[in-house]
Amino acid sequence: MPPFNLVQWLPTAAHHFLFVVIALLIYVVNARARRERRAPAAAIAWVMGLVLLPYLMLPLYLLFGQRKLSAAPVPQPVGPHDETTHWASSLLTSFGLDEPTPAIVRFHRDGAQAREALWKLFDAAQDHLDVCTFLIGKDAFGHEALARLAQRARAGVHVRLLHDGLFALSAPRRGLRELVDAGAEVCVFRPLFTPGRIGPRNLRNHRKYAIADGRLMWAGGRNLAAEYFTGDTRKPCWTDLSFELAGPVVTAAARQFTQDWAAASGRVPVRMPDPAKAVLESPGTPVQFVPSGPDQGEDTAQSLLVTACYRAQRRLLAVTPYFVPDSSLQQALHLAARRGVQVTLVIPRVSNHRLADFARGRPLRELANAGVHVRLLPAMSHAKVVVVDDELAISGSINLDARSLLLNYEFAVAFYGEKEIAWLADWATEQAIHCEPFDARPPGLLRDIAEGALLAVAFQI
Repeated sequence: MPPFNLVQWLPTAAHHFLFVVIALLIYVVNARARRERRAPAAAIAWVMGLVLLPYLMLPLYLLFGQRKLSAAPVPQPVGPHDETTHWASSLLTSFGLDEPTPAIVRFHRDGAQAREALWKLFDAAQDHLDVCTFLIGKDAFGHEALARLAQRARAGVHVRLLHDGLFALSAPRRGLRELVDAGAEVCVFRPLFTPGRIGPRNLRNHRKYAIADGRLMWAGGRNLAAEYFTGDTRKPCWTDLSFELAGPVVTAAARQFTQDWAAASGRVPVRMPDPAKAVLESPGTPVQFVPSGPDQGEDTAQSLLVTACYRAQRRLLAVTPYFVPDSSLQQALHLAARRGVQVTLVIPRVSNHRLADFARGRPLRELANAGVHVRLLPAMSHAKVVVVDDELAISGSINLDARSLLLNYEFAVAFYGEKEIAWLADWATEQAIHCEPFDARPPGLLRDIAEGALLAVAFQI
């Protein structure tokens, strides 16, 4: 047997050039066939990677490069804008989303209140109970949540639990087995290590809500883990935000859950939510369910936020745990501050994702120098809320970063009522009181280069 010759094994320059050309053609043809729009930085990152490291980047692109699903509906054009209709409502309905409908709204001021509301919703379910979460903590809260769901399943309630595949391996296995043994259905959204499943693995389901009988909904930014509610001996409690809804908006959320369940399980839904169950018996306030992600024809949340920046006249108040925006949202915030809008951005001084903390430095400095008031919370906050003047508030699962806005399956609720907007504005303002100002001094050369590389690659792909 002849000895192994590394030189002969390595590809020749011609073969390497041909592989690069093929990789770029795959990228171009795939992008054109799917009519997929990317941020310039993301497109540059993929192209440079395919040119410089084609043997590594081509498999990564085939696994993680897809941003929109081919089945995403194409929004239809609408007629002239009605001045009596809210601009945000007109924009969102033009994307094919449900129009605003009246709802009874109750916000949770702290984790204890949110936990009590979630348990009450579980107990209120008589026919079916649907729960969607990004992760389930292997802690006392995660075990209790699964135990309560199992209890409802044993009582005859049809329970479905959908959780994302990214943290599926760290979920409480015993609790999930007991839940299934009780008669509930459990499904993992895009498991990372399941060879039989095809499709991109970078599209994560970050939606978080629970729906009882298609008429009551608990939603927000909290996952089913201790730190999102009251904490425990190992994990301190984070600041977060959630709320309850009753009304026709719940039907829109229930329909979205059913579609997500069908996509994850591969099974056609037996029944769709009945709108008649969500009719209110008393007047409510207008709200609108806003799904965002690869299953939407447009970048719904991103478009809403960018438009809000350009429409804002007096103030724009945002609370988010992570801030790594794409260029369009960053530019919109920049110009809002330049126009004299009081733009306040509230983020944790140190979050639970150190990579995001490192990458946010450059956009934060540029916005601070443009007049944006950047405030740093002393402890971790996982809350997500944006308030625009006194006419719109947005809250849900969406972070102000490129992955959340452009890649993840997310949701938000747009609040149009004066009372709800004021509550969220007051809550966000209270958070800002406890903050320290952001230091916008320029970094050293090495940090500046590292931030640029991280923004160009890690948070764009």
